[in-house]
Parts: sequence; C-alpha cells; structure tokens
Amino acid sequence: MPSRLRLGFLGPHATFTEQALRTMPESHDAELVPLPGAPAVLAAVRDGSVDAGCVPIENTVEGAVPPVLDGLVEDPPLVIGREARIAVRFCLMGAAGTGFREIRTVASHGHGIAQTRGWLAAHLPGAEVRVSSSTAEAAAQAARGEVDAAVAAPLAATQHGLAVLADDIADNPGAVTRFVLLTRPGPPTAPTGWDRTTLAATTTNRPGTLLGLLTELSVRGIDLTRIESRPVKDRHAEYWFHLDCSGHVAEPAMGEALAALHRRCDQLRYLGSFPRSDEPAPVAGSGSPVVPPAAATLDDYAASERWLAAIREGAGT
Repeated sequence: MPSRLRLGFLGPHATFTEQALRTMPESHDAELVPLPGAPAVLAAVRDGSVDAGCVPIENTVEGAVPPVLDGLVEDPPLVIGREARIAVRFCLMGAAGTGFREIRTVASHGHGIAQTRGWLAAHLPGAEVRVSSSTAEAAAQAARGEVDAAVAAPLAATQHGLAVLADDIADNPGAVTRFVLLTRPGPPTAPTGWDRTTLAATTTNRPGTLLGLLTELSVRGIDLTRIESRPVKDRHAEYWFHLDCSGHVAEPAMGEALAALHRRCDQLRYLGSFPRSDEPAPVAGSGSPVVPPAAATLDDYAASERWLAAIREGAGT
C-alpha cells in the first residue's frame, strides 16, 4: 500500500497557503506539515522531509515573493507541479471586546501589511505594525497576548479563538495570490492544452541579449505571461530572469524554444510545466474561451521534420 504523502506548507495552520494547498488534489488524504517560512518549505522538499511543499509565489497587489524566486534557483533543483489561486480576504482580529483605541501593536505577514497599509493608517494611526512569518502566526501572537491585534484570514480567528474586530479591510478588494506546489524533479503531468511553463535564465550582460531570449519565444508563438528580475547573489549587475510562458514542455514549440534558450543562456533552469489555474478569457460577446494559438500544429511540425530529413538525404527541395 502506498505511503501517505507528506506535504509541507507555509505555516502555522490557518494560513492562506494551507487554504490553497487544500484545493489541490495532492492534499487529499495527505499529511499536511506546517513549516516556519517559505525557505523552510523549500529546504524540507530538497532534503526529503516532505514529498512536496506549497508556497506563495505571486500576488496581484505586491507582485512576486522574492524569497521563493531566489530559492527556486538554488541547488538541488526543484520544479513546480501545480498552482492554485486564492482570493485574499483580510480581517483585523484580537481579543473579544478590544476597541481600536486599545490597539497599540498589530502584526501580520509582510504582504498582509502591504495590502492593508491604507486601512491601518486610517483606522489605527498610532499602532506599531510588526512583521510576522505568516498571517496565521500573527493571529497566534495575538492569541498569546504578544500583540494587541493581527491582520489575517478569517479562518485564523476561528483557529485561535479571536474575535473579528473589522472585516474585509484590504485596500484593494479582489486581490488574488498564486501559490505553487514544489517537488523534486520528475516527469511533468501530461499537457492539458491550458498549461504554464516556468523558467529562470541568466545571460551575458551585452546589448540585445534579453531581446534575443524573448524572440526565441515570440517566433514560436509562445505567450510570455510574466517576467521578473532578481539579482544573482554573488555577481554584481547580473540577474536571473524568471519567465512564465503559456504552453507545455511536451509540446514541439516549447521544446524548440527551450533548446534555443539553452544555447543562448549562461544558465537556464527549467522550473516545471503544469496546468494553469486561471481561466481562459472569453471572446467578447461569445462566451467562448480564448486559447492563444500555437505558431504551428503538431502535424505542421511532423511535416517540417519529414521535409528536413528528405533535404538531408538529398531526396528533395
């Protein structure tokens, strides 16, 4: 009988990350292991303490999560096997009956603070804002009396026996965070037709090198959905470029692009091909989803390979 999966996540319990993990099919019947911070999750996956780990990678308000991007280019390699999106709803919570004038300290994760900064300034202008390792840990601190209040998910109030003092306090309602499930390298899931491939690359610092990388994607009809730069830690003025692309490594266009990028880049990290969690945008007025067209079909690639083979054998033009 297969052993039960152990899945790590940015803990403690009742974080947005745990909520995201519980939407993934891998979590069914798995042991969920809370860990103290995203770097700890990545380390546990690498050393085999857990089979996979869930961390936030991107938010619609604050952008990318730098410790996760930086950790993905360290060794041993990791890959993304799945992603999930969670609408982020923040509450102010504390002991029942706490009034705003009594709140002198409030804690949250850095992204939680950033997404409620305006509300906190308007309603708790004199409070000291402290950064916690997660929103759920901030709630735990409030429950232990280490801070007067916390900004966290509603579930954290229930988990820690706190009262919701103010609900839905985000400065930008409708914010969404994308989470990824990381594993050690292995075969990707089969293409679904609506997939994402994630890469990280470094290039020689010469004019036009980044344009050259992007051209390899463009000429093959591959849609670039995200690009971020992060400094190479031991080199001055050199950067890792983190790329999200529409498509799957098993598809000919993506395979050709990866091979071309490997020739061009100083370093190229393949970080996984997996099903996209966002829905295709509908065509205006039709209700039908738009899937970006590939530059060529599978039949087109097969025909071009036969043609090239014939040319090499001197059998045609």
